[in-house]
Amino acid sequence: MTRTEGRTLAFELLYSLEIQKVNDSEKKEQIELFLKENEVQEEKVIKYVKETISGIAKKEEKITKMISKNLKEKWNISRISKVNLVLLKLGIYEIIETKLPYKVVVNEVVELAKKYGDDNSSSFVNGILANIIKQQGLE
Repeated sequence: MTRTEGRTLAFELLYSLEIQKVNDSEKKEQIELFLKENEVQEEKVIKYVKETISGIAKKEEKITKMISKNLKEKWNISRISKVNLVLLKLGIYEIIETKLPYKVVVNEVVELAKKYGDDNSSSFVNGILANIIKQQGLE
């Protein structure tokens, strides 16, 4: 399984957890169930998915503030579709917390936005992530 496929799984799991409003005590069980249902057996993919879900949960407040700060005036985070919100959380987490090149992360998250989001998702997600990259001085 490629990193791209692993990222897609992480997105799908994050989206599921977001929609279900799973609390922390149920999260571990939901992660295990998701991995089993998707027949994920590669240790590196399991590790990536678990670390990503856990990392986003730990940095949730910081990530949410970064998203809110980059929305247009009079917009708030509740107006963002769940798909876009989860994609932004995934992208921001990987950009600021991992050693992955930001261009790779942005490209793959934008591709996920094209696949799972609406017609405007890819440009919306790309714009927010580009702003955050500039703010973080990663260019």
